[in-house]
Amino acid sequence: MAKHIQAHREPALAVIEMQQALARKLAAHTQSEGEHPTRISALALFRHTAPGACHPAMCEPSLSIFVQGRKLINLGGTEYLCDRASFLVSSIDVPIQSQILEASEAVPFLAMRLRLDMSAVQEVLSWEDLPELEAHTAFGAGYARSEKGSPERRGLAVGETPIGLLAAATRLLELLETPEDIPFLAPLIQREIAYRVIRTPQGERLRAIATRGDLSNRTARAIAWLRANYTKPLHMEELAGVAHMGVSTLHHQFRALTAMSPLQYQKQLRLQAARQRMLTDGIDVTSAAYEVGYESVSQFSREYSRFFGQPPMRDVRTLRLAGTQAIHSQPAQYRAHSH
Repeated sequence: MAKHIQAHREPALAVIEMQQALARKLAAHTQSEGEHPTRISALALFRHTAPGACHPAMCEPSLSIFVQGRKLINLGGTEYLCDRASFLVSSIDVPIQSQILEASEAVPFLAMRLRLDMSAVQEVLSWEDLPELEAHTAFGAGYARSEKGSPERRGLAVGETPIGLLAAATRLLELLETPEDIPFLAPLIQREIAYRVIRTPQGERLRAIATRGDLSNRTARAIAWLRANYTKPLHMEELAGVAHMGVSTLHHQFRALTAMSPLQYQKQLRLQAARQRMLTDGIDVTSAAYEVGYESVSQFSREYSRFFGQPPMRDVRTLRLAGTQAIHSQPAQYRAHSH
């Protein structure tokens, strides 16, 4: 199993101070457990006070910056270990496995996630005077290795957060304290953040995805189409037409970016969507199966059990029980704000 793990070294004092400043601001805006949407529509903040079980999630094109605790993300057997010095960039929509490894009441897991505007990324890339990559320590620069050791480009990359990116992220959080400034200043800071990411080795993935005509860019169009149409039967010729490439080329490029085939990708989208509908809207197994595109309820139940570890209704009951326990275990003043 390939791993992307931070190369341990002592960061500069200025970087430590900036990490601590960002952590304080994140803590101030996340008084309760879980995910916190903000007045900046693309920005979400996270706080967790205990390690958690591994769970499936959907990762969209985004930047995540971690300032406390540790998190492990798994994409098709490649592990991305993120700690307080890390940032994670995702250039595509992709199903992942996510797990909080280190978090406590005294030192909670704190992170921020900014949804990336690919048109802003393309605008930055079109700048003729765009400088070369920053010369800072990098690791996991968007490349994973298969069992045979051949390099494969993935849609995720993890790196050491440079001070310029920390500073821009801090200024974005500061806007939450002056909401009247958000409409004008937030887009400018988000553009700067895209610039800061592009200048890192990990930004190479964004460059490829945002460059029209690049195979990664065309594959990303197929991924976006499949996510929007996952309930429909999958025809590889139709998907290849969306990407303007041959079926075999698309299959290879799709697996390189997502670590799975288009059929596996569609299956994970369907199962996660069905789980969410049963959990939040209370629909039954049969309705969920048909709604996400399955023609056989028994096939849906078998694939759901293999993916989530137990049959649909038992899994949903377990999730509801865990959610209820989590709410009642919180201090009373926080329960009203739980997500």
